Amino acid sequence: MNEVIFRVVRNDEEQYSVWPADSDLPPGWSATGFEGGRDECLAHVDQVWTDMRPASVRRAAG
Repeated sequence: MNEVIFRVVRNDEEQYSVWPADSDLPPGWSATGFEGGRDECLAHVDQVWTDMRPASVRRAAG
């Protein structure tokens, strides 16, 4: 059985998720360039998404 390949995606609020690489992205999301197995992608998200607040909230906080 082949492992499903996922990609790490990010929206305009700089929130991250994983999405199957062979599926079209939902509106408002773009690929970050990182792909791999689901666990690899989730580990990458853990490394890069260090502030869970949406970008608009971070900007408003100064």
